[in-house]
Amino acid sequence: MTFSSDSRFHRQLVFINGILPALLIIIDGWRGKLGVNPVEFITRATGVLTLVFLVISLMVTPLRKTFGWSWLLKQRRLIGLYAFFYGVAHLLTYLAYDRGWELQTVIGDVYKRPFIAIGMFGFLLMVPLAVTSTNAMIKKLGGKRWNQLHRLTYIIAIAGVVHYYMIVKSDITYPLFFAIVVSLLLGYRVVANLKKPVKTVP
Repeated sequence: MTFSSDSRFHRQLVFINGILPALLIIIDGWRGKLGVNPVEFITRATGVLTLVFLVISLMVTPLRKTFGWSWLLKQRRLIGLYAFFYGVAHLLTYLAYDRGWELQTVIGDVYKRPFIAIGMFGFLLMVPLAVTSTNAMIKKLGGKRWNQLHRLTYIIAIAGVVHYYMIVKSDITYPLFFAIVVSLLLGYRVVANLKKPVKTVP
């Protein structure tokens, strides 16, 4: 297998596994298998999937450095775009079924329900990351500035965890799990930055 075909295989692998949850939700919805409250199921599922893909995108660097999985680096943008895709689906579900497309009511709802404000904050931070995910934008911004911008992923993930925690009324097992994973990944980033050699000016 050549390097080109190997990269294509990994991209197809990520693509299929990224779109599969959406297809399963659509199929189960068509078959009426989404439970007694399909809207709530879709809202929760798309929200959790957003967090899952955010966390996977943050895991790319640790996995690459630990196991030598360099192929993951080439798929990080696609993984991030899936996080944005499910984030959009999560937002549209809220706007369609919770607000009935009456967008003028969103501001008041954000004010009354803080967890929505935090979710909106996280989503708005995702927008520039999605917009700058193309090769042309990376070239325009420059690699250093692009990397600095995409560190917002950590803030987005934290906002997502807090949003999830505030929604859950009793069992916080899953929000706590995500909180632990995001904390570990953030800790890894901090330690890695501290270990970087300091450049001295001759």
